[in-house]
Amino acid sequence: MAKIFDANTTLKRLRNRYRLVIMNDDTYEEVVTFKLSRLSVYILLSTIFVVLTGLTVALLVFTPLKLYIPGYGDVNNTRELRELKIRTDSLEGVMKDKDLYLDNIKKVLQGDVTVKLDTTSLNIPATEKIND
Repeated sequence: MAKIFDANTTLKRLRNRYRLVIMNDDTYEEVVTFKLSRLSVYILLSTIFVVLTGLTVALLVFTPLKLYIPGYGDVNNTRELRELKIRTDSLEGVMKDKDLYLDNIKKVLQGDVTVKLDTTSLNIPATEKIND
């Protein structure tokens, strides 16, 4: 037959008292003694967890660390960042064009220009004369 869960025995087990003794290994002298129960240990660990979670949330909410969370940044900052990226890309393109222009001028002034002549022949039809 299955054992039925009894809240009274569970509560008694949680309230049973245990002794935690920390002893010096060399002299076997008791350094610290704690009287604990399962309930007190559970409450202590739960309290530590809640306090650490609260401190972490407070640290993220009330400090600039929240800006490092992906997707949490200010809307104006992300818009400005996008505009700055576009402006930087266009400035890089302008710089490349100017560098190419200056290199071409330098080649022309030094005489290093090789000009390819257009050698394709064009077939131009003869014009018709209209007699009036």
